[in-house]
Amino acid sequence: MHVPDGFLDTPTSVATGLVAAAAVGLALHRTRRTGIDERTAPLLPLVTTVVFAAQMVNFPVAAGTSGHLMGGVLAAMLLGPALGLLCLSVVLVVQAVVFADGGLTALGTNITLMGVVAIAAGWGVARLAQRLLPRRPWSVVAAAALGAFVSVPAASLAFGLLFAVGGQAPLPLDAVLASMVGWHALIGVGEALITAVVVAVVMATRPDLVHGARPAPRATRPSEAVPA
Repeated sequence: MHVPDGFLDTPTSVATGLVAAAAVGLALHRTRRTGIDERTAPLLPLVTTVVFAAQMVNFPVAAGTSGHLMGGVLAAMLLGPALGLLCLSVVLVVQAVVFADGGLTALGTNITLMGVVAIAAGWGVARLAQRLLPRRPWSVVAAAALGAFVSVPAASLAFGLLFAVGGQAPLPLDAVLASMVGWHALIGVGEALITAVVVAVVMATRPDLVHGARPAPRATRPSEAVPA
């Protein structure tokens, strides 16, 4: 999934860089505002390390691209979507700078695809599934698996759309879309299984550490507002 240098033109790379910078900025702002509780703090470096290791296991897909586990929904389920995005961003920066895994000019694109799009799509699906499923521990695991599965083809589809706008490689768009979405749908199955196993293990031992198992914050009704 790592997009190399030169795959997208300069305007598209700049645009995705701005999207990534804005998303990371919002995540940092939210993290500063809410803080990191004592349950999440020790989990942050552990999850970052696990996602980093998982993303280093690449296997070829087609047309010079590669596939691997993303870990976005796994990070979001354990840390929350904001910290999950920061976790993914750190992983992608280290991989690009130290291991040349993904281009430096494509760093914004990779953060947008594997961080912003994957987490937004996967986290949204997981939370929706939790609303529909019974309130049981297994529902958190099932929702995490479903969200993880959706996150992978969603990110690959987003790449296909970016390629349609600013693709530089001489490849037919329909072939790129079919290859990326098709193969990454299969990769999504593995992503779902691994995410489910990790979330299930944590749920069985320390369910309080799973951010996705906590109830969503309830919106404050006007009648519940504290008068000044």
